[in-house]
Amino acid sequence: MRRLLLSAGWLGLLAVRAAAQGPTGSEGSLFLLLPTGAQAVGMGQAMVAGKPGSEGIWWNPASIADQDKRELAIHHSKTVAGVGDALTFVLPTRSYGTTALSLNILNIGEQQVTDDQGNVIGVILPRDVVLAGTYAAAVTKRLSAGINYKIVQLRVDCSGQCSSVGPNVESSRAVDLGAQYELEAGAPLSFGVAIRNLGGRINSREINRRDPLPTQVEVGALYRLKFIDHYVKDTELRVAGSYINSREFGGKSVRLGTDVMYQGKLHLRAGFVGHDRRGDASAALGIGLQSGGFVFDIAWKFGGLPADTGQSPVYVSLRYLF
Repeated sequence: MRRLLLSAGWLGLLAVRAAAQGPTGSEGSLFLLLPTGAQAVGMGQAMVAGKPGSEGIWWNPASIADQDKRELAIHHSKTVAGVGDALTFVLPTRSYGTTALSLNILNIGEQQVTDDQGNVIGVILPRDVVLAGTYAAAVTKRLSAGINYKIVQLRVDCSGQCSSVGPNVESSRAVDLGAQYELEAGAPLSFGVAIRNLGGRINSREINRRDPLPTQVEVGALYRLKFIDHYVKDTELRVAGSYINSREFGGKSVRLGTDVMYQGKLHLRAGFVGHDRRGDASAALGIGLQSGGFVFDIAWKFGGLPADTGQSPVYVSLRYLF
């Protein structure tokens, strides 16, 4: 707990420092900027102040501090970058905060190795992997803080006769820090701040040079509009917004999202992401369903680079709370 409080205390200073740094990061590690989780994508990735369960680990580790149920989840994505799967187990305790263990794998796509006659003799499997351990706890009734410790790997594995090609593994380590603050205990307005991918260097697959990982700084807020229940019974509207600085990797962006929840079981989501550097924008739509301990979320992202290639990204999350 002492280390956690110290991390939270330095969070603001580190955010300023990270935003001011100038070196670019390794092209091979830019997969760390890809979104994880259908809830967040459906709300335009404006999730730094939200509490979406296990997928919140990848946006703000503090988001699981108040979670009261164990959770086993898989977050699947299919984008132009590859096929991603993030597995997470969340374990809350009554007195010692919440811990989680996550494994995130991006399969870039296998490549065949052929001999001089064109016969397939092996298969190359390039993959990007993140293993993350998370700890989060409530510092006060209004303030919570969390930390991720991540092992990042760029892997090139092979099967068959491909010894001349691989395998090859480039590894690094990184830390995520996050905090969330409610204006009042139980109030509808909450704030969040997170710094992701702090520290560490890694070789890209393109050039033999160790570059820093792509650090992101994000601040945002979420507001729960409960008065809508007077007009549409058992309905709640959540609106969220955030500002993110990805330094040299993606510039600055604004993210906006809404979530209409009916009877606590059905969610309809919409979101928007605008970038200053590329001048492009993307939109998203999402649906969520909950039945007992089972939660299903799906989101579609429109516009931006992935859509221009002809493949609209799809994100699916399956969660079990027990």
